[in-house]
Amino acid sequence: MKKILTTPIKDEDLADLNVGDIVYLTGRLVTCRDVAHRRLIEQKRQLPVDLKGGAIFHAGPIVRKTDEGDFEMVSIGPTTSMRMEKFEKQFIKETGVKLIIGKGGMGPETVAGCAEDKAVHAVFPGGCAVLAATKVERIEGAEWQDLGMPETMWVNKVNEFGPLIISIDTKGNNLFEQNKARFNEKKGPILERIKSQVGFIR
Repeated sequence: MKKILTTPIKDEDLADLNVGDIVYLTGRLVTCRDVAHRRLIEQKRQLPVDLKGGAIFHAGPIVRKTDEGDFEMVSIGPTTSMRMEKFEKQFIKETGVKLIIGKGGMGPETVAGCAEDKAVHAVFPGGCAVLAATKVERIEGAEWQDLGMPETMWVNKVNEFGPLIISIDTKGNNLFEQNKARFNEKKGPILERIKSQVGFIR
C-alpha cells in the first residue's frame, strides 16, 4: 500500500518509517536551500514561512510567471543535501520541520537532529525535475524573492509528490552510510580477485 505523508506531519506519522521505505507527500512543500538556512542559523532571521510539521525541499526550481500574474512550476529538481549538513540539525530544532527532501545523503549532524527532534530525510530521484513539477498543483507563495529564483522559498501545494526514499529515519539509521559499509565489505574480496588476474601487468 502506498504510504502518503500529509502535512502537517506528526511524530507518530514517522515512527514506523525505516530507511529504504518509499513515501509520497501531500500538502505543503517549501523549497529551502543554502541561503535560507544561513539566514535562519547564522543571521538569526525569522523564516517567512511556518515550517512546524512541514516539509522542505533542497531544490532550485525553474518558475514561470503566468499572464494572470501567478507563478507556475516548470521544473523542480533536488539539489545536493550535503551542502546543508552544517545547518540542518539546528534548522530542524528551530523550525519543527518533519520531512527534508533532497539529493544524496546527509551526515551525522542531520542523523542526530532527526533522532532528537523526530524528523526524516528522504531522497527524490535525480533527473526527474520536470516530472516533479507535474506534482505541484499550484504555487501558493514566494518568500525572499530578493534571493533570486533558485533560492526563493517557493511554497507549493503538492499531491502525492514522490517517490521519496527514506535515507535517514527517526531511529538514527542512515541508508547511505549503511550502503557504504556494505559496499566496502564486498570490495575487498573483489579487488583481491582482480589483482590475482591482472597482477602480471607492470
